[in-house]
Amino acid sequence: MKKLKRSGRLVDMTHFLLQHPNQLIPLTYFSERYQSAKSSISEDLTIVKSIFESEKTGYLITVPGASGGVRYEPAVPAKEAEELVQSLCQKLQDPERLLPGGYLYLMDILGRPRLMNDIGRLFAGLYRETQVDAVMTVATKGIPLAYAIGNHLDVPVSIVRKDHRVTEGSLVSINYVSGSSKRIQTMSLGRRSIQEGAKVLIVDDFMKGGGTAQGMAELLKEVKAELVGTAVLVEATTDERVVQDYISLICLEEVNERTKKIIAKPGNFAKHLR
Repeated sequence: MKKLKRSGRLVDMTHFLLQHPNQLIPLTYFSERYQSAKSSISEDLTIVKSIFESEKTGYLITVPGASGGVRYEPAVPAKEAEELVQSLCQKLQDPERLLPGGYLYLMDILGRPRLMNDIGRLFAGLYRETQVDAVMTVATKGIPLAYAIGNHLDVPVSIVRKDHRVTEGSLVSINYVSGSSKRIQTMSLGRRSIQEGAKVLIVDDFMKGGGTAQGMAELLKEVKAELVGTAVLVEATTDERVVQDYISLICLEEVNERTKKIIAKPGNFAKHLR
């Protein structure tokens, strides 16, 4: 890259940091990239840091030492987060989304990459102060959201399946009870997909009774990994939930299959915003 003036460096540096969330970037990388002294790079980063934090769009963390550098941690301003969730609530109240059993059609939302990116950034900000080594979800509808969150946290994604795939090698399997239907089902995880001792964030696109999330938590115990949080896109109101510790974006307060009335309101995420 040719030598840039400070204005050019600031634009390129900001773009680079936004494209590499939660990655530790050595100052020497920027110094060589822009052919500038480390002192100038430090001044540039101070400017970027002040803007990120004043606008509440993220945090620039400096790690001292020879192996240190700077790391951008994504965040979403409270107002922007609330507007995003309110728009999702409005979409979910469409009666045409209603499916048998009180479930909602979500594939048009889960299939929009830009929207998933925004939601992933929001969840990454909510879990900013939690050490996360991996993200786990159940195939298939939870995969887009899990990858969006994993991208912003810069951690791998592990997929739990309800069928056996020989390409995943040896598996750990458990039986679990569905929280809503009370049926016994099976889920499996490749032994090599999560390391022993890893701190794992579970992702669930739709949680009713919580049986699926509870099953994933049991799988983590089998592979000797640690559950550090559960991120839920949509939760349904129920008195029989088996999972209590989670962060949800949307709560379905009422789903009436007879009248096709749906009431969707913001979940409990707001109290976790910083």
